[in-house]
Amino acid sequence: MRFIAVLNRDGGTLRTMDLDAFCRTAQEVFERHGHALECRIVDGSDVETALRKAASADGVDAVLAGGGDGTISAAAGIAFETGRPLGVLPAGTMNLFARALKMPLGLPEALEAIADGAVVAVDIATANDRTFVHQFSVGIHARLVRIRENMTYSSRVGKMLASLRAIGAAAMNPPQFEAELHTSKGVEKRRVSGIAISNNPLGDRQIYADGPHSGILGVYIAAPLTTMALFKLAVDVFLGTWRDSPMVSEKEVEEVTLHFPVRKRGAQAVIDGELINLDRSVTLKVHPGALKLVLPKTAETPEP
Repeated sequence: MRFIAVLNRDGGTLRTMDLDAFCRTAQEVFERHGHALECRIVDGSDVETALRKAASADGVDAVLAGGGDGTISAAAGIAFETGRPLGVLPAGTMNLFARALKMPLGLPEALEAIADGAVVAVDIATANDRTFVHQFSVGIHARLVRIRENMTYSSRVGKMLASLRAIGAAAMNPPQFEAELHTSKGVEKRRVSGIAISNNPLGDRQIYADGPHSGILGVYIAAPLTTMALFKLAVDVFLGTWRDSPMVSEKEVEEVTLHFPVRKRGAQAVIDGELINLDRSVTLKVHPGALKLVLPKTAETPEP
């Protein structure tokens, strides 16, 4: 197979690496497995353009994307559009989609796993016309991300510390708002502090899916939170005991429309870790087996 790797030089661990040396190593790994690999190292602002060019290049069989969750999400959306298989090189802070795929989190191990892997089909989801592989969320999570983005950090640990400071800042006045959830079972009206929709239900004691191939969305609703309740929920998330919290309810659906009767000006949502403008109504759907990935042969996913 012929692979093109697009590496975000500004993404996660890649920004501290000798990427030319990494590319030489990657090429050696893929050649050893009988493949050809071309590396393209680009700035973060050029990643999406580079991914589209790679996916449409003549004679290419698959694209590798190296970077954080935002880079991987963009790459997955392009792979969904073009039908071109994608390999995931996890180089971000959380690497939540890579964890759901059971990919090795070390880059050398990930290279070996992809070079020796197979093309398999997994689920991808959409929020209106935008794809996501991990999660769409509104409310408290969007506020946390917005606060964190105004902070300065330069490492994985720094980002985690910034997230903790953001929780402290957001806890001073947790958001509360009205939301309607439209599903095949009817309309549910709730006052909430946050809603998160995941591409496949989250696993036990974790904040990522067990594997994106169940064809179901996970819906997680946080009841209106006080300052102390938000701190308690943050601890539960950290400990993996959030499912035991009386402040969280969950359900599983194939499709749901979120409608916000009163939407504040400038309201935002988070999609795979990136802030976007929030529409008054958002329809979320899962697309079973619509994304082709190159995964380790041990991954428990169906053939496309």
